[in-house]
Amino acid sequence: MARARAQTGGSSKGGSRASGGKSTGAKRTGTRRSSTPAKATRRKLHIHSDDRVLVIAGKDRGKSGRVLRVEPGSERVYVEGLNMIKRHTRPQQTQNAGRYGGGGPSIGGVIEREGPIHVSNVMLLDPKGGKPTRVGIERENGRPFRVSRRTGARID
Repeated sequence: MARARAQTGGSSKGGSRASGGKSTGAKRTGTRRSSTPAKATRRKLHIHSDDRVLVIAGKDRGKSGRVLRVEPGSERVYVEGLNMIKRHTRPQQTQNAGRYGGGGPSIGGVIEREGPIHVSNVMLLDPKGGKPTRVGIERENGRPFRVSRRTGARID
């Protein structure tokens, strides 16, 4: 009996969609969604390379360090010694290995390096007191300067 139902396409729970039975989903209309999110408008970051920052959220919360690199597109910073990630890499011959099979040093194993931290999870340290501060922008002769909101000291 169950085999007969499967062959005819019928079901005891309402039949097929063509015969007015149960529908499994709404009709799709419109354009396809892309798997990547829409690009957000780019904000100007108040943190630059070589700034001292404090991590205020995440696994390294409470630690501070120097900013090595800033990626404005993804709004992320790389802080020296924080958010360390490990990469297991295969040994590979380096460029100076020699033309005729000279055995140059091969780099491989577990490599540790800094990972990115979102800019909202770090706070700039005040150059005067060393405490975390928000950043303001002041203009002098049309040129913008970063200013500490805590003490009013110029950062740049």
